[in-house]
Amino acid sequence: MELEVRHLRALCAIADAGSLHKAARQLGMSQPSLTTQLRRIENSLGAELFSRERTGCRPTLLGHSVLSRARPLVAGMAVLVSEARAAADRSAGPRLRIGSTASRALAGWLRRLRERLPGTDISLQMDVSANALLRQVAGGGLDVAFVHEVEGCPLRVPAGLDRRVLVEREPQFISLARDHPAAGSQIVELADLAADRWMIDPTVDGEWDGLRRVLGAAGLNPPVLHGDYLTASSLIAVGEAVAPCQPTSVPREDMVVRPLRDDPLGVRLLLFSRPGAYEGAGIAGAGAGADGDGPGGAEVYADLEAAYREAALQAVVYRQWLMRNKSPLLHAPAA
Repeated sequence: MELEVRHLRALCAIADAGSLHKAARQLGMSQPSLTTQLRRIENSLGAELFSRERTGCRPTLLGHSVLSRARPLVAGMAVLVSEARAAADRSAGPRLRIGSTASRALAGWLRRLRERLPGTDISLQMDVSANALLRQVAGGGLDVAFVHEVEGCPLRVPAGLDRRVLVEREPQFISLARDHPAAGSQIVELADLAADRWMIDPTVDGEWDGLRRVLGAAGLNPPVLHGDYLTASSLIAVGEAVAPCQPTSVPREDMVVRPLRDDPLGVRLLLFSRPGAYEGAGIAGAGAGADGDGPGGAEVYADLEAAYREAALQAVVYRQWLMRNKSPLLHAPAA
């Protein structure tokens, strides 16, 4: 078997994700397929590149050596492809390629951008992995990425990206069945959920580690279910699980959203871009400025800020939380 760039990309993804499951999700393939591919790569090289442990995969000494040579090759190929595509697309008109983790602010942000940039082709790519989106921004596959960083679990930010902080600390609320005993409280105590099954998506960067840290600090060790949040909704509705959720989440007839006492779970909301990313978006004055990403970046950020504020104020429970905490989000920034 002859090694190809796709094989090296798979090795880098496994090392970055720390598990075959997460890496397969990021690569858009099944875990069995990735496991088979890794086995073939290791057979080709004649030794194991990763040690399989209960908590995930760790590079062996040979694995570290191979990765040190593979990473610049993968990065170089990504740059080659992105530059070739950019050259081919220059005649197609202005465009803005956005990446994002899930957020209620997205619809309002896209609407504002389309109004601001009527002649620009604006695309959106969703991913549960913030780190995967940041790698795409660094590699030229995306222009900007709106992501969240779980408290205590820093993102792996590639060098050279410009960053703006949208919200320094957004509290994470809890979603639970409407007939749950704690649903009648305006603020839920962690201890009231000690006997519940908690649902978590392990492919969301930092999500499980952040929750485990908070539950451990509270002396709790509840049963945990791993799965996507679409599945979680159906389980929560019938009382089979509870799950952390964004404060902008909208309650349903069979589910409620509540803040947790003292807001133990939090994330930081961030907007990343490549230097010069806005030059091809049709934004006037997109050259670099004092903040690194220039006036064009300030406009894109302002639209995101307005969209997030809109989503926050539409969520009744979050709006009440903002009022209790006298948040500046309650007041629109001066024009």
